[in-house]
Amino acid sequence: MGRAVTITRREFDAADLRREASRTRDGRVSCRLLALAMVLEGASRAEAAAAGGMDRQTLRDWVHRYNAEGIAGLADQPREGRPPVLTAEQMQELKALVVAGPEPERDGVVRWRCIDLREQIAARYEVDIHERTVGKLLHRLDLVPLKPRPCHPKKDADAQEAFQKNFADLVTAALPSGAADKRIEIWFQDEARVGQQGTLTYVWAPRGSRPVAVRDNRHDSAYLFGAICPERAVGAAIIMPAVNSEAMAEHLIEISRQVAPGAHAVLVCDGAGWHQPSQRLPVPDNISLLRLPAYAPELNPMENVWEYLRANKLSLRVWNSYNAILAACLDAWNFLMATPHTIRSITHRAWASVKI
Repeated sequence: MGRAVTITRREFDAADLRREASRTRDGRVSCRLLALAMVLEGASRAEAAAAGGMDRQTLRDWVHRYNAEGIAGLADQPREGRPPVLTAEQMQELKALVVAGPEPERDGVVRWRCIDLREQIAARYEVDIHERTVGKLLHRLDLVPLKPRPCHPKKDADAQEAFQKNFADLVTAALPSGAADKRIEIWFQDEARVGQQGTLTYVWAPRGSRPVAVRDNRHDSAYLFGAICPERAVGAAIIMPAVNSEAMAEHLIEISRQVAPGAHAVLVCDGAGWHQPSQRLPVPDNISLLRLPAYAPELNPMENVWEYLRANKLSLRVWNSYNAILAACLDAWNFLMATPHTIRSITHRAWASVKI
């Protein structure tokens, strides 16, 4: 038999403690109250401890807490836990470092791995952690591994920013005098190659695996000319065997048909040679062309349209004839046109809204 422990507080008897145990929602506190009730009823420390799911020393500690603080002392105290590895300021510095990326000449790597960042953390903050911990820190900073979008080395970020900032003025400058009193529609245009030697896209698969997907090794293809008006969620497309001024002229005719009656369209497109007005590329009267800055495909929402169509209709396919490619292009475009909310979601750009 263990030596009895002494409860000095007398505001509650055993029945009161049992009643409180039945009321509390904290299971641990309930067990401690029941153990104390047994002590008041004359049970040994060993018996009371066993009934409460603890050892005798732990019961003794809870008796002391109860004597000092009453029932409130039986609750678990908040734990501060292990201090963070890096301070909040250091975490933000780490995020900036990761987002900026390494400099190959200085850092000796072309992309950050957890083991590289582990060395950076050790050198900068004198903190030695496992590379798995580095991964956890990156997730806390809302950073995940993503496949980057390629960009041209001659990309001019200032020119792109100026294009967005001054978009309304650029649209006004592109308009002919006859469009002064007309409703203005903003359209975006681009072309995409569709066919064999196609692209692959993401699929769901077990973690750690590398799923297999078909990819045709032949070279037949067609070109899908597409244009979207985000405000009206409508589009205009044609399918051509090649990309040239004659094909673009046909596309402009189709876009012209889709412009709202009495409106004038400003068609935003890149600076490709077949987009330059000439005798081979007459521009319809209800359309004006506005060129994007050089090497700035990310400003064209049509790039997102092509990505959406490839991910949902045009990837992981094998076409055995040119006619099958044409049918796939038609099906993909009609699939997009049937969902106006998707068109707006993909192509809307706040900076491209103008009121003239």
